[in-house]
Amino acid sequence: MHGPEIQYVTEAYETNWMSTVGANINEIEKQICEKVGCRYAVALSAGTASLHMAVKLAGVKPGDKVFCSDMTFDATVNPVVYEGGIPVFIDTEYDTWNMDPAALEKAFELYPEVKVVVVAHLYGTPGKIDEIREICERHKAVIIEDAAESLGATYKGVQTGTFGSYNCISFNGNKIITGSSGGMLLTDDLAAAEKVRKWSTQSRENAPWYQHEELGYNYRMSNVIAGVVRGQIPYLEEHIAQKKAIYERYREGLKDLPIEMNPYDEKNSEPNFWLSCLIIKPEAMCKQVRGEQEVLYNSESGKSCPTEILETLAKYNAEGRPIWKPMHMQPIYRMNGFVTREGNGRAKTNAYISGGAVGADGKPLDVGMDIFQRGLCLPSDNKMTAEEQDVVIELVKRCFK
Repeated sequence: MHGPEIQYVTEAYETNWMSTVGANINEIEKQICEKVGCRYAVALSAGTASLHMAVKLAGVKPGDKVFCSDMTFDATVNPVVYEGGIPVFIDTEYDTWNMDPAALEKAFELYPEVKVVVVAHLYGTPGKIDEIREICERHKAVIIEDAAESLGATYKGVQTGTFGSYNCISFNGNKIITGSSGGMLLTDDLAAAEKVRKWSTQSRENAPWYQHEELGYNYRMSNVIAGVVRGQIPYLEEHIAQKKAIYERYREGLKDLPIEMNPYDEKNSEPNFWLSCLIIKPEAMCKQVRGEQEVLYNSESGKSCPTEILETLAKYNAEGRPIWKPMHMQPIYRMNGFVTREGNGRAKTNAYISGGAVGADGKPLDVGMDIFQRGLCLPSDNKMTAEEQDVVIELVKRCFK
């Protein structure tokens, strides 16, 4: 928090505009449009609410299959199920840790009827947008862009949150700028924006009484939350610079270890560096076995694993996290379709679990599972000092001794 946030919250309080209308809401919708480069923004109660509205706009009906990023938080996927859709998960690629265009192409061969694709930008890093968009255009599929983690990130100089027909950002408490909660639907389609404004306020008709002719939702952002967001928006670039400095310090401080930082396309994209992550090289992994809620590992000299590093950090009150567990590995979605770059991935996933199956290129067939097994999120708070980060770096190094 910087100071202006409380000013705008107090203004909402003192003017008695505490509900889902007010100057703060109007202003942040205008400012985000200008900053991101879209025509219309609708402020909502959460990023998940905006994803739900996007799925509804895309026309997903009960029984419709929808292609979704596999390595993401489940908020990317759940709104598909809210509308009765059936998520089919598309495997990840190593270059950006996002949806693999080759797997997406295979998915359209397997499920040619699919007309909606939900694409997330993991940890603030843009995916392979041009390739994904070309495939979707060729198959006449609508893109829903989940830019919840990537506000301020750019691909070929263009902000994420503008590449889909319907795009979603989040102001959750952990995001690059925050309202403590909240989100937005972004679009260039006026009719779509107006539909979401109506749906998100319980689909009230323009009548002198409460008239309802279609299903509605209580999804509009409050003017109070919008006040916090309004105070945060001017600091987006500052927060990104702080996050990038954290990433670069990790990359320099850990360069002698058998690890790699979460990658991005340095030629075409500029992430917002929301989270700094690392992945341990296969030869430097000690033995680690994960169950549904428990994990075991054997400590080995010169090697480590995500669990050992995270437990070491926790002893010093430094919070790290595992990489998002891929959606196709989640119990709730384990029976859903899953597609790798070589086709239907379910049998291959089972083979990889038991025997380490690899593709023709020698790489694991299930890329998301591999990154989950070897990767972790490092402490990345932009309030963290360089001295605190040095402690984290030293603790990580200690795990490999």
